[in-house]
Amino acid sequence: MSDIKKVAMLFAGGPAPGANAVIGTAAFAFLNAGIEVIGIKHGYSHLIGYDSAKPLVEGEAYMNITHADLAQRRTSQGIMIGTARSNPGKGVSAPEHLTNPEKNAPLKRVYEGLRSLGVDALISIGGDDTLKTANKMKLYQDTLPKDAVRMPVVHLPKTIDNDYMGIDFTFGYFTAAEFLATEMRNLNYDAAAGQAYFLCEAMGRSAGWLAYGAAIAGEACMVLSVEDIVGPLRGEETVVDAAGNKKSRTIMNVDKIVNHIVKVMLAREKQNQPYGVIVMAEGLAEYLPYKYLEGIPRDDHGHIAIASINMSKMLADIIAKAYKDKTGKSRKINGLQLGYESRCAIPHAFDVMLGSQIGVGAYRALIEHKLNGVMISVGGQFDLTFVPFEELVDPQTLVTKVRYIEIDSDFHRLARFVETPVDD
Repeated sequence: MSDIKKVAMLFAGGPAPGANAVIGTAAFAFLNAGIEVIGIKHGYSHLIGYDSAKPLVEGEAYMNITHADLAQRRTSQGIMIGTARSNPGKGVSAPEHLTNPEKNAPLKRVYEGLRSLGVDALISIGGDDTLKTANKMKLYQDTLPKDAVRMPVVHLPKTIDNDYMGIDFTFGYFTAAEFLATEMRNLNYDAAAGQAYFLCEAMGRSAGWLAYGAAIAGEACMVLSVEDIVGPLRGEETVVDAAGNKKSRTIMNVDKIVNHIVKVMLAREKQNQPYGVIVMAEGLAEYLPYKYLEGIPRDDHGHIAIASINMSKMLADIIAKAYKDKTGKSRKINGLQLGYESRCAIPHAFDVMLGSQIGVGAYRALIEHKLNGVMISVGGQFDLTFVPFEELVDPQTLVTKVRYIEIDSDFHRLARFVETPVDD
């Protein structure tokens, strides 16, 4: 028996293979226990604008999930409840903001929207930005009067970037890595046929897990990510913000990176392999000198619009020129942005199993353990653990912690062993 009679699930941020394994298995577990399940459609986009004078409409803002909706869903592509990037916690960046009526207004509307549907608990599925919002939803409810209804909040980690603290691998990562690796293997044959190079920009805004995984499995000749911007590849520049204040920011040394890539190309020529695939994580765009970023827009979470930069195309042109300056020869280098095409790929068995266990974890956390404010984690042989939000989110800044690839870790060294070596 449980006080929870109706749960709501929502999915926010970019898609990931295995999303329906998570949603479908979680819904199946609750329904089998006689608990109603509501799927909030397209993340927070309907809840963030909730108005009691305009009730949320079934079919538009939410769906009542039934067993009939779950047939063959576990292995299906896409996201059965949709997604969006609306961020009701955007104005809350410190604990004191949680009691500020102006800053907490979007969170209040989300809370009231869920309560208008009779929801007793919220299951949040998404990346680190969505985890931050889940934490804020929990903390906001902690500030309510004692007699107010409180909905427990649990979060299910999602990102093909695999950069989550508190869990070894996130669902969709291996499917996405394999999908991109398949593309890279195909590009290798294309490159060999034309004696050219492909500079592939793989998804991974904060860390290089996807770039590294795809490069290793896709037999790339080199991979570079944000973790590698250290030593001679790292620099600093002073910029002036809109208010006229000067501040220092870390940048990558573009010249040294380009020179290293040219050395890789020359080393491959000595091996009679004047072609290849080079992989860079898209997050390197954040480390470009400011002259490359002027005028680039940012989203609700403060991230630059990486697609607008087209870093792979820009660097491909710079590398081609540097190669010609060094050798007097021309070599075609094609810049490609990869990643979107992997986000709704058919999930591999591993991601289906991992996603299913994460979905079941939502049921077990809320019903079996009666928990609130935890993230579902899976490790070992699909063993479940429940990680408190306060271990994942800074209590003062309310910002999540990113899990980077550790320099000189065995995984990081693996990439060095299988790429083309050069003498720097």
